Amino acid sequence: MIPRKERVGGKRSIWSMKLILSLLLVSAAFATAQTPKPSHPSLVPVVDDPKLPRVLIIGDSISMGYTVTVQEKLVGVANVHRIMENGGPTSRGIDKIEKWLGDGKWDVIHFNWGLHDLRYMDDGKRQVEPPEYEANLRKLVARMKQTGATLIWASTTPVPEGKLKPERRFGHEQAYNEIAAKVMQEEGVAVNDLYATALPKVGELQKPQDVHFLPEGSVYLGEKVAAVIRAALKAE
Repeated sequence: MIPRKERVGGKRSIWSMKLILSLLLVSAAFATAQTPKPSHPSLVPVVDDPKLPRVLIIGDSISMGYTVTVQEKLVGVANVHRIMENGGPTSRGIDKIEKWLGDGKWDVIHFNWGLHDLRYMDDGKRQVEPPEYEANLRKLVARMKQTGATLIWASTTPVPEGKLKPERRFGHEQAYNEIAAKVMQEEGVAVNDLYATALPKVGELQKPQDVHFLPEGSVYLGEKVAAVIRAALKAE
C-alpha cells in the first residue's frame, strides 16, 4: 500500500504540471491575440532569400491589388516587397519615403502616385494640385535614385466616368500622367504604362463607377508589372 504522504505528493505534482500546462496555453493564446493580422494580403511581410535580388513596390490600393500576383509570378526570381500601407498621394510619399526605403539594398523600385493626388477634397481643391505634384515627383525620384535601384514608374490607371466617391473626375488622370511622363523622361526613368494596359479592358476588369479593379483586373495588372520587373532584372 502506497503511504498517504507519497499519494498526496504525487497528486500535487500532477496538479502542478496541469497548472503549468494551462499557463503555457494561456500565454500562447495571448501572444497570438497580440499579434495583429495583416489587413490585406499584400501587407504580409516578406522573408528574403539572400540569393535573390530585392524589389520594392510603392503605390496606392491599386498596387495593393496586384502585389500578390507580382510576388507569385516572381517566385524564385526576386524577393518582392511592398510598403506596409497605402502609399496615398505624393505628399505622403514625401513624409514617409525614408521609412519606406529603409536601410536595405533595392535592385528595382516600381512606384506610382496619382489617384490620391487628383482626388477632390471638401474645400473643392485636389489633394495635390498639378504644380505640387510635379515638384513632389521630382523630389521622390531624386531620393529613390540615391538607392542605386532601377526605377520603374507606373502610370496612373483610368478614372471611370460617373459620380465617384471620393470625388475624382474622368480624364484628370491623363493630365497627371502627362506631368509624370515629362518628369520620368527628363530623369531617365523607365515607364510601365498601366494606363494603356488597363484602358481597353476597364469595362470588364474595373468595378462600376470605381477606380478599383475586380480581382481578375488586379491579376491582369499584376502580370504586366511582373513581366516589366523581370525584364528590368535581366537587364541589370
